[in-house]
Amino acid sequence: MSQTTKNALVPVPPKQLPAKRATGPRYDLVSDKVTFTSREDVRARLPDILGKALALIWIDREFADVFSRDPQGTLEREGVLLPENTSIEFQKPGTDRPRIVVYERRPNSNFKLRILYLQLVMMAGR
Repeated sequence: MSQTTKNALVPVPPKQLPAKRATGPRYDLVSDKVTFTSREDVRARLPDILGKALALIWIDREFADVFSRDPQGTLEREGVLLPENTSIEFQKPGTDRPRIVVYERRPNSNFKLRILYLQLVMMAGR
């Protein structure tokens, strides 16, 4: 059905494949570019963004694969810039509940301080 036929009752134009976006945000985690400058700023505003990321991980397998391989790079491509001493890890322990952990690295040290972590938990009540 890629070409219209002369005998068709309803002519169907050839399908046009959608163009892929080469750069820029793809998953709309944030509406505008967000730059974090301090630990307090990260604690106050990053959980909302990571909550969206976790929700996408549950429903979008492609995003889950991309995010699990490079969480910080994925956030940067989406317009979320973290302080240099901040790192993000994606963890999926023995359960199906993924977790995102945000760490702060101490200067001149291998020690990492956990700032926060997010994990979706589904509960049912009766």
